[in-house]
Amino acid sequence: MNPGLFSALLSGSLAAAAPLAVAALGGLLTEAAGSLSVALEGSMLVGAFAAAAAAKVSGSFLVGIVASLAAGMSLSLLVGLAAGLLRADVFVAGLAANLLAPGLVSLLSGALYGTKGVLPAEALLTSSHDAAALSRLPLVGQALFGQETMVYMLAVSAFLIAVLFSRTVFGLRLRAAGEGNDAARAAGLSPGPYRLAAHLLAGAASALAGAALASHVGAFVPGMSAGRGWIALVAVYLGGRRPGGVVLACLGFGLLIGISNAAQGVAAAPAELLQAAPYLATAIALILWKRAAIRKEEAG
Repeated sequence: MNPGLFSALLSGSLAAAAPLAVAALGGLLTEAAGSLSVALEGSMLVGAFAAAAAAKVSGSFLVGIVASLAAGMSLSLLVGLAAGLLRADVFVAGLAANLLAPGLVSLLSGALYGTKGVLPAEALLTSSHDAAALSRLPLVGQALFGQETMVYMLAVSAFLIAVLFSRTVFGLRLRAAGEGNDAARAAGLSPGPYRLAAHLLAGAASALAGAALASHVGAFVPGMSAGRGWIALVAVYLGGRRPGGVVLACLGFGLLIGISNAAQGVAAAPAELLQAAPYLATAIALILWKRAAIRKEEAG
């Protein structure tokens, strides 16, 4: 492969994997707490819209990010409260949130900005870094040291979530809550607050991922989450429900997205087919994972 093409593919793959990893690690927190939220997709979408809307009004990147986090946490709060206080099925509550998100965004966009289409927000754009000699390293220099600022923010966020999950008392108690109500109470914990906290953190993580999508193009585009929240959920299981494994799964999905994007410029296949390839691969991976899990249960 041409070194330039390889470098571009690697750079695009890492940029695609970063938001997936943050959202997936947020989903991992809810899974560990025993209340898996499927609302990552909805939180990602409202986060992207809130970031663009707030940045457009304020002209501030930071205000856009704060608004994004608030929007994602608000949507996840509804899911957490429905599952905790109302005893609703958490899957149904999360699915309802995913269905609510695009309609809510469309309504707000039309009412506030007079458009249900693209909402430009140039303040969200972040420049690419150029770490002098490092970004000129063969093959990997541009991919590792020439990304947009938002990609590095996502990388730091993913690291912090992984540390929170694996290396803190909160993470330990979160996992204890996931062992069941009786086990948690036997350990002196009330599982409800930890599950709600997991939902809030997952909403914030997914919203930040959505803000990154908007930041990349400097605008909110309807449907721009494009199923990435569902891919992030699959990564939780393919990664063995461990932070390191989840990140590796997201890197794999990022590579598929990067290949799909690169192929659109050179392959003769229809663009729609190439765009669908990562999602088809996700479905196949989920089926294979489920079959392997069933065989393991039967063997055990």
